[in-house]
Amino acid sequence: MAGLGPGPLAGQLLADLGAEVIVIDRASGPAEPTDINRRNKRSAALNLKSESGREAALRLIAKTDALIEGFRPGVMEKLGLGPDICLDRNPRLVFARMTGWGQSGPLAHTAGHDINYLSLTGALAAMGSADRPPMPPLNLVADYGGGAMFLIFGILAALLERQQSGRGQVVDTAMVDGVPAMMGVFHMLLQQGIWDLQRAHNMLDGGAPYYRCYETADGKAIAVGPIEPQFFAELCHKAGLEPLSPRQQNDKDAWPRLNAEYEAVFRSKTRDEWAAIFDGSDACVSPVLTLDEVEQSPHNKAREIFFRQNGVLQAAPAPRFDRTPAGPVRGPAAPGSDTDDLLRDAGYSAEDIAAMRADGTLT
Repeated sequence: MAGLGPGPLAGQLLADLGAEVIVIDRASGPAEPTDINRRNKRSAALNLKSESGREAALRLIAKTDALIEGFRPGVMEKLGLGPDICLDRNPRLVFARMTGWGQSGPLAHTAGHDINYLSLTGALAAMGSADRPPMPPLNLVADYGGGAMFLIFGILAALLERQQSGRGQVVDTAMVDGVPAMMGVFHMLLQQGIWDLQRAHNMLDGGAPYYRCYETADGKAIAVGPIEPQFFAELCHKAGLEPLSPRQQNDKDAWPRLNAEYEAVFRSKTRDEWAAIFDGSDACVSPVLTLDEVEQSPHNKAREIFFRQNGVLQAAPAPRFDRTPAGPVRGPAAPGSDTDDLLRDAGYSAEDIAAMRADGTLT
């Protein structure tokens, strides 16, 4: 079902790897070349407020393995396309629901965004500098990490289970479930006394001088992350920093002094000068590239991580398979561009389609 955010991304990632993904759009329209999430998909534009439009959707659903919807709880039911109706039509269907708060709970019907789901799960409180309010990350964490990735995970797990039972089921994917599921290591470290609740005061939150970003002489930045002692020793050697033992490296009392010293050192050269110094080393130092620089990285170029289609920069399909590699990427589908073909596949005649177009079923 057409939507925003994690649902379209989940569909795109599945389509990239060869799944046939059909978007049920609200209305036909021109293709948007920059809408990367619509690549490798087909589209049918249906008026779901009409009985014939709902029936057309159900005929498509009857032929599919999984349905992805990202509406608030109850919307699909109001459309007459709830899980009971769809599973009655297709008992093998995986009905995958994607929301922020989930299908149940006191917040289930309220609005929210990535920042809200992070705030309620404890993740946001751990992000940002110590002397300012928490800093929201890009919505990669809740929307796409705790959302789209768990949506795909749930769909594939349900499809595997279906091989044993022969039955579909409803998958309730909630970002407030997915984010905590990714935070197990931090709960572990907190309960072991290794992590504390002060922001920028821990190994992985920017508090450690060996795991953070530093401004360079040209106002750009480098990322420094040698956690292991041998990699940290390489950092010190390459950058001309004071060698430290593992105990000294992890002495939190020394971190403020070391942070200040390292800031001065890394500000002495440009980002690309530091990149050249650390190139090929195990110091775990890399340049912080902007979105318009990434395709020029030698490593990114060698792996062909990015490509352009009609001038639009985008990431290549991932992950990679040695026996069944992803096929060529098709450009974003125009809303409604495949309506007639899909309806014919679902058993509608040319006369049926013409009549549906005339009565407003096909938008």
